Amino acid sequence: MKHLSSYFTFATAIALLFSFEPPSLDTPEKFIQCFYNYPNITNTNSNVLYTQTNSSYSSVLNATIQNLRFLNISSKPQVIVTPVDVSHIQATIMCSQRHGLQIRTRSGGHDYEGLSYVAEVPFVIIDLINLREITVDVENQTAWVQSGAQLGELYYRIYEKSKTLGFPAGVCYSVGIGGHISGGGYGFLMRKYGLAADNIVDAQIVDVNGNLLDRQAMGEDLFWAIRGGGGASFGVIVAWKIKLVPVPSTVTIFNVARTLEENATEIIQKWQVVASKLDERIYIRMDMEKVHSREYGKTIQVNFVSMFLGGVEELVPLMQKSLPELGLDRKDCTETSWIGSAVFLNSPWFGNISLEAPEVLLNRTQIYSGHYKAKSDYVRQPISIDGLRGLWRFLYDDEVERSQVQFAPYGGRMYEISESELPFAHRSGYIFHIHYVTNWETTGDEAAQRHKNWTRRVYKYMEPYVSNSPRAAYVNYRDLDIGVNNKGYTSYDQASIWGLKYFGNNFRRLATVKTRVDPYNFFTNEQSIPTLLEEEI
Repeated sequence: MKHLSSYFTFATAIALLFSFEPPSLDTPEKFIQCFYNYPNITNTNSNVLYTQTNSSYSSVLNATIQNLRFLNISSKPQVIVTPVDVSHIQATIMCSQRHGLQIRTRSGGHDYEGLSYVAEVPFVIIDLINLREITVDVENQTAWVQSGAQLGELYYRIYEKSKTLGFPAGVCYSVGIGGHISGGGYGFLMRKYGLAADNIVDAQIVDVNGNLLDRQAMGEDLFWAIRGGGGASFGVIVAWKIKLVPVPSTVTIFNVARTLEENATEIIQKWQVVASKLDERIYIRMDMEKVHSREYGKTIQVNFVSMFLGGVEELVPLMQKSLPELGLDRKDCTETSWIGSAVFLNSPWFGNISLEAPEVLLNRTQIYSGHYKAKSDYVRQPISIDGLRGLWRFLYDDEVERSQVQFAPYGGRMYEISESELPFAHRSGYIFHIHYVTNWETTGDEAAQRHKNWTRRVYKYMEPYVSNSPRAAYVNYRDLDIGVNNKGYTSYDQASIWGLKYFGNNFRRLATVKTRVDPYNFFTNEQSIPTLLEEEI
């Protein structure tokens, strides 16, 4: 039997409202006083609090803003907290509630809509940049990783201990572990081992009451919810215990470019049919964008970027059998290690395509991606040649500075996992995932609006070719265009407009877990999981 008192009601909302002290001009000072008076606070000599009057405030705030759209906006946190231990997170949660401040938690700063460091209400940032310890246990093939660590750091620390273990997570080395895993986390090992979230065995989270919980203490419902449901709706995730996976000592990589004049459209047609059915050790992503060449002038180039868990002598015959249209040759391929493949896949950010030393993955120097806006889609049936030709017209558009469309294949392990196993519901039946992105350097509202409109137009054009009812989206490619919460209470039905796109039939269970662990909806943002009213249960 449900205990109704544990669920959100308007009466409890009003009671909660009056228990808060509304923000005022001296709120930052009151927050700081509250923080240092927190009963169990430790490391009080550490410089972990930054208000807007602090000379380091702007540099700390901007340090991991990955999207320049949000670099100089007026909405800034009252306080930035850079915890060095869990007590600082606990104090921040409790004092934020006491003084009517919301919380935004930032691990790597890659939230596509800036929700880890932007809010339209008075708020505090918990920046986990100092919590990035990684402990690798080779014998048990596990590792504990704090949420402030970056993917590149994790890959390197695994490599330090073992050349035949890896972890199935994303490509971009500067992505923060905390948010990446909590949204699912996919990469070039996905077809063999699934998502990052599929390979989690334990976690640590600080809840709304300031309690530090591991898997046993939080229970299986909350442990389920944070592995793909977005951790920021439920608390502050401090660390993940991950399951490492076997990788061969030799893997093979290639990046083969084909233009439309080199039959790229026909190759894509075949790729759509076979990419999700290939040997699960093969992952071939397609990156499509406009290029200029002496030979063809302006054209569309498709890069087939791949990693194979094995040697080149095995890969080439497999490719010649399954995708002969690509014309892959041995000279197109490079044998390397798993860590070498991670460096190779990050080469666009490092400025060259050579295999650098693995230490480059430890680089925490900010590499801005410019201003950008992105969207996502999932595909069940191959897109027709006419559909693709229409897409090329968008990529040819000179009104945007740069645009790219990626197709990422499914199949393999992803088809073996039930859509309800985790909140991430996009499993069997999808043949690939689409990522649309436009980048620009020009500042100003006009340029921003023009580029954002490009993503909206291409998204509208693609509607007949992608999933529907709902039109699926990936929460780690956050997109506020698909729907947002109210500034006050948001009903489950209203939140479902965006929630079903991200989570499918798992959205209801996420709302049920949210209502139990955060009944007054303290951990909230424009796309946080809603609480349920009694009549919605």
